[in-house]
Amino acid sequence: MGAATSPRALPRQRSVARKLALQALYRWQLNECPWQDLVQEFSTAEDMPRADREYFRELLEAICASHAALDERLALLIDRSPALLDPVEHAALLIGLYELGHRLDVPFPVAISEAVALAKRFGATDGHKYVNAVLDRAARDLRPDEH
Repeated sequence: MGAATSPRALPRQRSVARKLALQALYRWQLNECPWQDLVQEFSTAEDMPRADREYFRELLEAICASHAALDERLALLIDRSPALLDPVEHAALLIGLYELGHRLDVPFPVAISEAVALAKRFGATDGHKYVNAVLDRAARDLRPDEH
């Protein structure tokens, strides 16, 4: 088994896929387009060779397709309309919510910490604290037996 497919490589590849998904979702919020266009556009991204391409594709397809439902759930957890969120924090929250609700193979602390790390790296100064609080609330609802 090569390094790229070793079990230890998968978390790193997924982290890169999440980072690219955040960037793609940010772009999508500014200029909506079919998710397939985003996959194509980001296929040549500098980090793509180190990413889990299938996971990146899944995130974009699922989040774009269920954007309205994810925002409805998000609206129950936050103090403003999802449309008023900073696009970086919004994208991080969408990724975290999707993973909490649909990827039970991703432990809830991983889903939260990955989204928080993205918000810390790319978002506003304290945006990561907001993302953490919102996703912690979401985890209590979506994964009560794990929390």
